[in-house]
Amino acid sequence: MNRDQVKKQFGHTLRDTRFSKLGERYQGKVRDTYAGDELIFLVTTDRISAFDHVLRQTIPFKGQVLNRLAAFQFKRTADIIENHVVSVPDPNVTIARRCDALPVEFVVRGYLAGHAWRTYDSGVHALCGVKLDEGLRENSRLSAPILTPATKADVGHDEDISVDDIVKRGILDRETVDLLTQKSFSLFERGTQIAANNGLILVDTKYEFGRLPGGKLILIDEIHTADSSRYFYSDSYEELLRLDKPQRQLSKEFVRVWLMENGFQGFVGQALPDLDDEFVIDISLRYIELFEKLTGDVFIPDMHPDPEQRIRENMNKPVANWTVGN
Repeated sequence: MNRDQVKKQFGHTLRDTRFSKLGERYQGKVRDTYAGDELIFLVTTDRISAFDHVLRQTIPFKGQVLNRLAAFQFKRTADIIENHVVSVPDPNVTIARRCDALPVEFVVRGYLAGHAWRTYDSGVHALCGVKLDEGLRENSRLSAPILTPATKADVGHDEDISVDDIVKRGILDRETVDLLTQKSFSLFERGTQIAANNGLILVDTKYEFGRLPGGKLILIDEIHTADSSRYFYSDSYEELLRLDKPQRQLSKEFVRVWLMENGFQGFVGQALPDLDDEFVIDISLRYIELFEKLTGDVFIPDMHPDPEQRIRENMNKPVANWTVGN
């Protein structure tokens, strides 16, 4: 896609949805979730968030990219752990099994970047109870991937937590934590392989899990997307690291950097800046590039002038016509 095609979509993005027949709506930062008796309907909008704030501007095609890429990655990791996907009836919609979401994000890091680097650079050389090597630089590869869990907050910032504290506080039992830790590392290894096969490095990511009636644990939310993960280009990594220069990356981190450069980091009293049109186009094209790099497919967007109406029409089609994507 080119910049003009993205710009033409400015007036046709999906910010909010109202599908009352699907069930009670919960509006997250990016997704509108409708809860039925046994199923949930996840509508991935074009909203974008950073530092736990939803920006005023929407990003053309972002919802389609996230939803389709998550479907792609869920399918390629289903042998590691069962996931919640039932079907994908629309580029922006996933129908999933309803379950109880666990209140912890399992964050796996293979490199010292983003939040981990900012913590390390402040002088704190341990993260979530994991001691980090001395003398590391920003974006250094860690000697082995580490788990840095975070509690999930409905409002405000998620909080780092150690594995031991998850158990001590009674958030999850030791058996569950150990199992999901093992699954998280296996998922990260698979994501690393998929990225490496396509010229990318999976730097860090998060996994969310839920419990079905009966107790079975499954993978939920999204996986290995630009919103949940950070990717570097592998061909330039070593040289840029040697020169202490910023990595070329496909992730949402460059949005956070732009916000910080414009005086916003989510702290009280800071004014949320508006994204200019050219930067919005940049963001959209980066999301599309990541989709194409990881899937090997050309991104062909649905250009319907009214995405909400298109979703309504697709949701009315027979169940047999719903698909699980690539």
